[in-house]
Amino acid sequence: MLQPRRSAQDVLLCDSCETAPLQSHCERCNINLCTNCVGKHLLDSSRKHQVIPFIERSSTPNYPKCHSHPDKQCELHCKKCDLPVCSTCALFGKHKGHDISDIQKELSAKTQDLRKDLEEIETRIYPRYEEIVSDVQTEKAELERKYGKLTTAADQQGEALHREITAIVNKRKSDIAEMKTKHLAVLNKNTDEITHSITELKQIILNLKAILESNDVSLISTYKSRNAEFRRLPPKVQVTLPSLSAQKINTEQLREMFGSLSPLSINTEEQGYIMKSAEAVSSPPVKPLLDEPRVTATIDTGYSRLYGVSCVSEEQVWTRGDNEIMKLLNLRSKLLTSIQTKSGRQPGGIAVTRDGDLVYTDYRDKTINLVKNKEIQTVITLQRWMSFILQGWGPHGVCRTASGDLLVTMNSDDGKQSKVVRYSGSTEKQSIQFDDQGRPLYSRARHISENRNLDICVVDWDVDAVVVVNQSGKLRFRYTGHPSNTKQSFTPVGITTDSQSHILTADYRNHRIHILDQDGQFLRYIHCDLRGPFGLCVDIRDNLFVAECVTAKVKKIQYL
Repeated sequence: MLQPRRSAQDVLLCDSCETAPLQSHCERCNINLCTNCVGKHLLDSSRKHQVIPFIERSSTPNYPKCHSHPDKQCELHCKKCDLPVCSTCALFGKHKGHDISDIQKELSAKTQDLRKDLEEIETRIYPRYEEIVSDVQTEKAELERKYGKLTTAADQQGEALHREITAIVNKRKSDIAEMKTKHLAVLNKNTDEITHSITELKQIILNLKAILESNDVSLISTYKSRNAEFRRLPPKVQVTLPSLSAQKINTEQLREMFGSLSPLSINTEEQGYIMKSAEAVSSPPVKPLLDEPRVTATIDTGYSRLYGVSCVSEEQVWTRGDNEIMKLLNLRSKLLTSIQTKSGRQPGGIAVTRDGDLVYTDYRDKTINLVKNKEIQTVITLQRWMSFILQGWGPHGVCRTASGDLLVTMNSDDGKQSKVVRYSGSTEKQSIQFDDQGRPLYSRARHISENRNLDICVVDWDVDAVVVVNQSGKLRFRYTGHPSNTKQSFTPVGITTDSQSHILTADYRNHRIHILDQDGQFLRYIHCDLRGPFGLCVDIRDNLFVAECVTAKVKKIQYL
């Protein structure tokens, strides 16, 4: 229905003059009128008007007028032409013989579609755009800090080069001073020897003059000449001054020594995560929680301690324990396959790809590996830590996402930083480390799972919390245990999610599983006589597999 115009003070205005408050409504023309305009409207005798008080107006839809028959309203819909039509056009006009339906039904369907679109835009699309804008604003706010770090790094490298150059210059000056001292010492020694000889010569001259003046026969007869001794002049010391062979400064070489600066890469690309339509993300069949969850199978793994489990199917699971062997077992505890890590060390985390291949992380080897046809392929090798290179990182937990990417938790070698990295193949697509205020999201991120709503759920060991961010890395909430339970400390370890977007986390010391909804609200516990639950996974039918660290058994539990 035509909506009345409003003034700035929310007074309903006449559709004709658009200035005076409306009082009436013409049902025939579907127009709202003030007192003055009603008279003018009724003067139009080309049609029969039906003017009523505005508050008594009909709630019937505002049917469009037929272009071919202006006195007719289009109360029907031609499905073939996808147009509203009047009854005359449908029965006798160009739409004769076409599939005709009541326009009310079409309007109802269209209205429902409009409501769905509005709801999707308001609740899903528009908030995501706001998040993206917020992310860009955060990135802009971080520019000063990040470019400041680059400038600081350049200053530090310059200072290092200055120190090296100063050290070299000082060494050369020290060498020059030492050579000068040696040179002077040689000249001084030579001068001393000549001075001594000159002193002797002066004395000889005095003695000879005295003898000649005395005419003493005895002195003259005993005189021994030393002229032959002094005819051999003292050696002349030849010292070649050192010279500084200065090389021509190679500016390009200096630039290389200083370090290169990678170019600023600006790429405009499609969002990595295309939002699914409301139909695509419509809720799956609701599966209520069972009042009494029950164990339907128990698998003996053969480890001394069991740390992880990952579902291949309802019947098979990969497991990891306290050694370098990963085992594929069925529900009867039969060993189907075993794989030893390439490094010979205990794996950090395991997951299964959508193709059914095993993925594992090796923290000490700093690798992420794919096991395909029993062959290990190293997909990603991280930078090792060195004192003169950037901080090194080691991978821990790993999970597969709905899009086929891998999410990996990582901790720095010095234990001071933690983050989540998204990989597509071997390419890093996303790094999640800080919140909007630049504060660390994680202290020591370990186990990880992606929820059905694409939230990323991480267990933070150092603070005993479950940290959940959305797909853009924006913090949604932290869960630190049931708020009413203050006596027993919450110790989350493994984490997984199910088709209902529940978040399940293993509470190791309290021997139970916490079930949360997608917004972090506690729903209930699962006990089932668990002993040290550690790793978790859920199969396609929402069966929960729990890796018990203490017993080294996997329990399959039905809880929905």
